[in-house]
Amino acid sequence: MALRLAATRLSSALPKSTTTTIATRSLSAGLDRAKSTEDYDRVLQTFANIRACAVLRTPTSEACPKAMQACIDGGFKIVEFTLTTPDCLDHLSSFREKYDGDVMVGCGTIMNTEDAERAVDAGAEFIITPVMLPDVIQWCAARNIVSVPGCQTPTELINAYRNGAPLQKLFPGVTGGPMWVKAVSAALPMLSINPTSGVDLDNAGDYLRNGAASVGLVAPLFDPVAIQNEDWDQIAKNAEKVMANVREVGPYVRK
Repeated sequence: MALRLAATRLSSALPKSTTTTIATRSLSAGLDRAKSTEDYDRVLQTFANIRACAVLRTPTSEACPKAMQACIDGGFKIVEFTLTTPDCLDHLSSFREKYDGDVMVGCGTIMNTEDAERAVDAGAEFIITPVMLPDVIQWCAARNIVSVPGCQTPTELINAYRNGAPLQKLFPGVTGGPMWVKAVSAALPMLSINPTSGVDLDNAGDYLRNGAASVGLVAPLFDPVAIQNEDWDQIAKNAEKVMANVREVGPYVRK
């Protein structure tokens, strides 16, 4: 009871995510690449409805579209191309054009605002960073672009929130897994945590049941051996399995 009361007091003491306020002002100022508040809400609601994002890194450019296509065929509706993949932005642009309105496409491994600019210009609907980068978060917040920064500790998670990130990526995985997310979510209920490392085909639903807003899947979904062997059917089966587990939990109620 004391913990819940303390969390409530902390929540009221913290500023609400300043993203919408900042972005509304910025739109009137005519910032480059600014999106509408409706588009911002659409992206967040898609995360809340779907609750799972496919995170793709491939060693070759040729494997990238084949692996991502298999994942989409298996049921994923939110996908992330990472800048560590050769020709990442070309593939991102192609998939955004092909699936616009059906599959939401974002870009990861963003390290600075220049990366963010190039990703948005290529069609990225959301921005993912591997670490907590206040300049990128604030750049996105000022333009109504959803950012999901990588964080490892509760302090980083709350700082990402305070800087304007509506979702916070837990990366890399932490000891305790879903129970860690449950404890932090109870103590800091204003957060919307997106665990990425440590999530696999079987435990994705456990993370969501224990407080995660959404999850990201990397190697367990895009099995490196399957990619090397060009076994796209296996990746599609992986996608089908994890999405079945995620759908059992149902949508997320946004904060």
